[in-house]
Amino acid sequence: MESGFGSDFGSAGGAGGKLDAGLIMEQVKVQIAVANAQELLQRMTDKCFRKCIGKPGGSLDNSEQKCIAMCMDRYMDAWNTVSRAYNSRLQRERANM
Repeated sequence: MESGFGSDFGSAGGAGGKLDAGLIMEQVKVQIAVANAQELLQRMTDKCFRKCIGKPGGSLDNSEQKCIAMCMDRYMDAWNTVSRAYNSRLQRERANM
């Protein structure tokens, strides 16, 4: 299975075949952001499923639906709080360099 790196990087070159470092960095940042979002969704799904679903079946009952919704809301709130704190700390450390 191809990761897409080869075709993306190959198209980043100009007429002379040089790679545009800025374009490559932006592509890498986007790929990292997508990977982080996928990891967040997977962890949240796993955690909330284990917490809220006692007996898997063909559908969710009302209490399971409420539990999943509340669990995901809390997980996202916690993720956002940690992300803000982390970014704030990074900015402070960069300012002190």
